[in-house]
Amino acid sequence: MPPRPFAATLALILLCSSVFAQESASAPASLALELNALQPAEAGCRVTFLATNRLGGQLDRAAVELALFDAAGTIDRIVTLDFKDLSKDKTKVLQFELAGLQCDGLGRLLVNDITVCEGAISPSTLCLDALQTSTRLDLDFGV
Repeated sequence: MPPRPFAATLALILLCSSVFAQESASAPASLALELNALQPAEAGCRVTFLATNRLGGQLDRAAVELALFDAAGTIDRIVTLDFKDLSKDKTKVLQFELAGLQCDGLGRLLVNDITVCEGAISPSTLCLDALQTSTRLDLDFGV
């Protein structure tokens, strides 16, 4: 019997989609925050983050409390940044201008807490428990 190209192609598509679905289902929940850029701004320093919600549901609101340290390791200030809503499985670019802050004076950004984590996820501590931080800068960023 001659080979059936349509049947073989369909079988391959079904196999690949099954493998992809298993990989997606087994991926651990995460809230990924990447410190992407620091840029001098008129009033201070513009801080840019990429946030990716892989927690399994829509976040209606998320707020991150950051401790900012200078190059000598001394605390400069603590700020809370409102990331607002974060759609499920979507990456969002967020920029915040921090008045009176010199970008080149920063030595470390510490995620002190996730003060708000509201939406279609459970438990509400999942935002902090599943937090993954990274940076593209020569600056310490994490928990």
